[in-house]
Amino acid sequence: MSRYAAFVVVLFVGVAFQLSHGIEVNVTDEGKLCLYANLALNFSVSYEVAGNKNSTIEIELPKSATSEGSKCDDTGSTLKLSFAEGHSWSINFNIKDKSYQADVITFAYNLSDLLLFPGSSANGTVTVTAKPDITNVGLDTCYSCKSEEIIQASPQVNMTLSNVLIQAFVVNGHKSENLTTCAADQPVTTTPTPTPTPTPTHVTNTTTAAPTPNTTTTVVPPTTPTPTLPTPTTGNYSIKTDVNGTVCLLANFGLRIGFQQDKKYREVNMEPPAEASGTCGVNSSELVLASKDVTVQLTFTNDSTKFRLHAVNVTVTTSSGVFVQTSNNLSLWEATVGSSYMCNKEQNFTITSMLSLYTFNLHVQPFGVKNGLYSTAHECSLDDTSILIPIIVGAALAGLILIVVIAYVIGRRKTHAGYQTL
Repeated sequence: MSRYAAFVVVLFVGVAFQLSHGIEVNVTDEGKLCLYANLALNFSVSYEVAGNKNSTIEIELPKSATSEGSKCDDTGSTLKLSFAEGHSWSINFNIKDKSYQADVITFAYNLSDLLLFPGSSANGTVTVTAKPDITNVGLDTCYSCKSEEIIQASPQVNMTLSNVLIQAFVVNGHKSENLTTCAADQPVTTTPTPTPTPTPTHVTNTTTAAPTPNTTTTVVPPTTPTPTLPTPTTGNYSIKTDVNGTVCLLANFGLRIGFQQDKKYREVNMEPPAEASGTCGVNSSELVLASKDVTVQLTFTNDSTKFRLHAVNVTVTTSSGVFVQTSNNLSLWEATVGSSYMCNKEQNFTITSMLSLYTFNLHVQPFGVKNGLYSTAHECSLDDTSILIPIIVGAALAGLILIVVIAYVIGRRKTHAGYQTL
């Protein structure tokens, strides 16, 4: 399927969400309905304002939202809703056996839109992802969930879905009347408590054997050593301005990601993507790298004198689901504006309690790039050998002086002993 048409009808829904709007979407291919959706959606977003403070806003999906970019084919479908200046929300579905499921939700919000984010100290688009709990939906059924589902995409973003009715793969162009209902809407069944049997009043002499204690034998599986990953491939990236195509951000590094998922620690090397994306600003620049299973978003800020890595957003797709972690209160890779930051040795950064980054052959300059070349580099302490040289020379001289003093003392003692013998 290659041609799509979509239209949106906005209905006011006041039962489950007082401030939400229900949006009905019909996506067609060659005149036939292939995806149907009706849902209510709200967002809660925390962002940084002046004075290193945070502000939180509540966003309801507006009536002006459009479904351009929604599509469906035989194996995958996408519902995409766009609104205001550069904001969008999408959910992807895929077929598995004789059912379908939601793969990932993606929410992109533009901090440059001061109508929605007044006083924002950052600009550019932030993208977060989450794994929804929509699974095992029959192919010829609609997924129905009237209950509110709160989805945390990052520490800064919560999404609330309610009054959801979706059929991601419509059969023969007609929406099904059959429903697959979410667990939250299903009635809770309780097992009646049996009436206790009356205890006899007469007493008999009985001997009761001591109960055999319950014993559980724990079988410890053999430990398989975690294979050592090779050094990540170094990627070279550059971002250009939209005005005249001048390079405004340079970066090259190899990246390994360590993360905690399902109570297991895992590591993955990021394969350098063919192309990077991002934005450059006066006080904030952003580098976004997206490979097959990993997306990394790096946000740099400056205070007119020094720049630093201020925020990191990492998304990793594994067989266990989607891992997402965000931190926007960092101060890494710091250097003077107009220079670059370099560290060739391996560095380990703890981003959150569940996320670590390992960098190799790191060189970055997010501001003040001239002629497409790196400026003078501020080297990390691991690379700086200028201090080690005088230390080594001083230690060698101290050792030489100590040897001379010891030899002198030994010689004096032998001479003195000779005098006493005479």
